[in-house]
Amino acid sequence: MRKIDKSQADAYFREKNMYMILFFGIWFIVSFGVAAFADSLTEIEIIGFPLHYFMGAIGALLTFIILLFANAIIGDRIDKKYGIDDKRNEELSSGKAMDH
Repeated sequence: MRKIDKSQADAYFREKNMYMILFFGIWFIVSFGVAAFADSLTEIEIIGFPLHYFMGAIGALLTFIILLFANAIIGDRIDKKYGIDDKRNEELSSGKAMDH
């Protein structure tokens, strides 16, 4: 297993954390922001339902699922950018001998 330079590891975690904070922010706005401004969002309609009702019934769930997929795709891209190999990690976690 190769050693990772501290600056590279810091950049990796900084980038991963930046996206995580972004995803949590979007989730918070969709989940709680819409409920906080429900009265003012009554005039906006989606598929015949007021926006606050649509987001509570379907929109928040769809947004959460989209965020899960986006996190997986972006996380994989970041892993490849920093040279993290899933196959090698699986070998190490299954108890196979490490190269010295």
